[in-house]
Amino acid sequence: MSINKFEPAKPKVRERWNLSFLKGKDSFRSIMRSTFSMAVATLISRILGFVRDVVLAKMLGTGFQADAFYTGFKIPNLFRSLVGEGAMNSAVVPTLSGYVEKRNRATFWNFVSVFLKVMMIVLIVLTLAGIIFSPALVRIMVPGFVSDPVKFKMTIHLTQIMFPYLLMTGIMAYFMAVLFTFRSFWVPMFSPTYLNISMIAGALICSGRMKEPVYGIAIAVVLGGIWQVIAHFPALKAAGFRYKKPKTMNHPGVIKIGKLLIPRVIGSGVYQLSIVIDSFCASLSTIVGMGGVSAIYYANRIVQFPMGLFGVALASAVLPSLSLLVSRNDMDSFRKTLAFSLENMYFVMAPMAVLIMVLAFPITRILFQRGLFDAYSTHITAWALCFSALGLFTFGGIKILVSAFHALADTKTPVWVAFWCLVINTILNFVLMYPFKVGGIALASSIAGTVDFAVLFLVLRKRLGGLKSDLRWYWIKVTFVCILQGYLVWWLWKEWTLPWPWVKLFAVIAIGAIFYQAACMLFKVQSAQKVWSTLIRKMTSNNVAV
Repeated sequence: MSINKFEPAKPKVRERWNLSFLKGKDSFRSIMRSTFSMAVATLISRILGFVRDVVLAKMLGTGFQADAFYTGFKIPNLFRSLVGEGAMNSAVVPTLSGYVEKRNRATFWNFVSVFLKVMMIVLIVLTLAGIIFSPALVRIMVPGFVSDPVKFKMTIHLTQIMFPYLLMTGIMAYFMAVLFTFRSFWVPMFSPTYLNISMIAGALICSGRMKEPVYGIAIAVVLGGIWQVIAHFPALKAAGFRYKKPKTMNHPGVIKIGKLLIPRVIGSGVYQLSIVIDSFCASLSTIVGMGGVSAIYYANRIVQFPMGLFGVALASAVLPSLSLLVSRNDMDSFRKTLAFSLENMYFVMAPMAVLIMVLAFPITRILFQRGLFDAYSTHITAWALCFSALGLFTFGGIKILVSAFHALADTKTPVWVAFWCLVINTILNFVLMYPFKVGGIALASSIAGTVDFAVLFLVLRKRLGGLKSDLRWYWIKVTFVCILQGYLVWWLWKEWTLPWPWVKLFAVIAIGAIFYQAACMLFKVQSAQKVWSTLIRKMTSNNVAV
């Protein structure tokens, strides 16, 4: 008998999985490559999102229908954020990553099916409860609407129509987490495009055909959510997913995710509560003026463009890498990856914040001022936008730091810090909205976000024994360059005369970006040097290919 017969069978897990992404360490280049892929997908989605917002702004302006629609859209989105992308990714991705590395294919996909069933039950219950209790939710969230019966009733009806969107986005968030585990980022980040297309089509079709087209737009939201879910099926199938009805829902992986998800939901709930408080204050038209809810929505949409394009993309791309490094106990690489992520976040977000603050009024006017979106709408939106941009970097930085805490299995610290920052935000809302109106609400959020980031950063740096990177000097150099860039952009916009506002805006932004890159190169900012070396490498390779 051959001695080979007595040799233990070699594990076939590696042979049966395409796990090339787990070989070795996640390099900085691979993280940035994933970030770039996600940024491109997000860019397409955000451009369509702007088209959507332009269409809706023209149709609704900042009037009572706009306030009713954006409130009705915001309420299910608040619940979506509790059980959606942020909490889902931070709880599910680390667990699935462990299953991929240590278990076989059949065990992994069985676990995916079990948790999908559990989550579906939870989401259906939440959706039905939200539809039933919509009147109470609207009354709590925007009490200023109660004095206007027509506005109040419309907000309730729109909320009930759009609440099933929670079910769709909850499923999509889970599919997103599964694909993130396999470093598949394109489909999840591109999927919001389908919602934007659906809403644009709904607005254009219903305009002129319905007495109140806002209801048609609400229906388009739900249809767009269904489209988003379906768009994930091909990528999931390619990864190997086949849903099989589980025999039982009592699974150790589900219990583990539940333990991870609950504190994350609580932490997300604290953040969402701050949004509720902002909406509460913005609905008090006797203090902040009419259209406060809509103004904050439009300002947030502009700020979310760079945030989604790079901030969320980078935070999402780095999460699986941090989780994997912790599982390998490679804390030196963990520190370097964290510092690298924070440096690049600041390198992109700081100049974007300056550009938005300096050009807040022309950006708002050029993007939205048409139809029912008048000069008053531009004024209050730009005022909110200017203050919201102050927190652009810290909002992105918080996402990275929270991911780092979650990778370290610490869910309590981010929650407690977020809770005390919620208290700060609430106090500042009521203090600042009197002198600054709707801008005071945005300023309060930016200040609270900055405190949140600072505390998380200091705690994490102490816990890790430092980040082995001179972030302080890096931030000082970039900040100085941003100040110079801001002055240049302000001077160009004031002194430069062009007949086409769109062309002037793009030209000023382009010159500001070129100046920023050149100045950072002069001050030897490492991120700028890497960008330049990448461009040279690409140009050289293209010339060689030719």
